[in-house]
Amino acid sequence: MIIVSEQEERLDVFLAGKLDISRSKVQKLIKDKLVLVNGNIVSSSYQVKKDDRIEVNDDLNYEMKVDAENIDLDIIYEDDDLLVINKKSGMVVHPAPGHYTGTLVNALLYHFNIESKDKLRPGIVHRLDKDTSGLMLVAKNDLVLEKLADMISKKEVQRCYVAIVDGVIPHDNGTIDAPIGRDIKDRQKMAVTSKNAKEAITHFRVLKRFRNNTLIECRLETGRTHQIRVHLSYIGFPVSNDPIYGRKKATSFGQMLHSKSIKFKHPRTGEELYFEVEPPKEFLDKLGYLERDN
Repeated sequence: MIIVSEQEERLDVFLAGKLDISRSKVQKLIKDKLVLVNGNIVSSSYQVKKDDRIEVNDDLNYEMKVDAENIDLDIIYEDDDLLVINKKSGMVVHPAPGHYTGTLVNALLYHFNIESKDKLRPGIVHRLDKDTSGLMLVAKNDLVLEKLADMISKKEVQRCYVAIVDGVIPHDNGTIDAPIGRDIKDRQKMAVTSKNAKEAITHFRVLKRFRNNTLIECRLETGRTHQIRVHLSYIGFPVSNDPIYGRKKATSFGQMLHSKSIKFKHPRTGEELYFEVEPPKEFLDKLGYLERDN
C-alpha cells in the first residue's frame, strides 16, 4: 500500500518513480487492472492526490523477496512509535531492482516488529539517497507513518544537511527555488525542468570557504528525489564526489552530503524532539584535507 503524502502527478509517472521500474511496466499493470486507487480501477493518466491509497497487486511483486537480515544499525532514538536512525553512506533504504538485500528495510525487518501494510517500505517516512549519510525517521506502525508523512508535507519536520561542494560560493546564503522532475534523457537522474516537475525549494548557508570548495548547510522546504544534489549542481556548485551530478570522477564513498539534524514534535505525545549527529569519517577526512590545503 502506497499512501500519497502530497499532490503529485500522473499515476504512471508517480508509480514509475516510487517503484523504480519502467513507465511501460507500470502502464501494463494498470491496463491489466492490477493497480487500484482507493479501491478503484483507474487509467494511467489519473492524477494522484494527497491521501490517495494505491495498491499494486502484481504477482511478480516487489514485496516477495524482502527478507529480514541481521545488519547492524545505528539507533539514535527509539520508543514504541518511531525510530531515529543514523544511516551509513552506501546503504540503500529499501529494496528495488538491483538491490533486494542489504537495505535498511532488510535490517529493520530483522531488528524490529514494524506493523505495516507496505511490505516493501515498512516504516519508511522519508528516504535518503544510497550514498547520503545521516538521520532518518522510521515509523513503527501505519498510524504514526501517516502522521509523520502529513507533518513532512506541512513542513513541520525540520531537516538540516551539511555538504561539501565543488567551487567557492560567493553568497553567504541563498534560496534555490526550481522545480524538479525526471530527466527526460536519463530516467535514473532528476533535473530542474518544467515537464512533470514538482515544486522544490532548498535554502543554503555558507559555513566555511576553502580554496576550491565550500562547506554549506542546507535546509529543505520540500523533499524531492536528489533535491539538494540537483539544486546545487544546477547553480554550478555540485556536491563533492557526487557520482551522478558531479563533474569529476567520484570515489566509491559517494557524495559529501550528510543529514545532520532533525527536529519535530512527537506525533503521539507532542513532545519536541531534536537529534544531531556528526558526519562520517570520510566526510571529516575530506574537511581535514581542505583545512590543511587552505
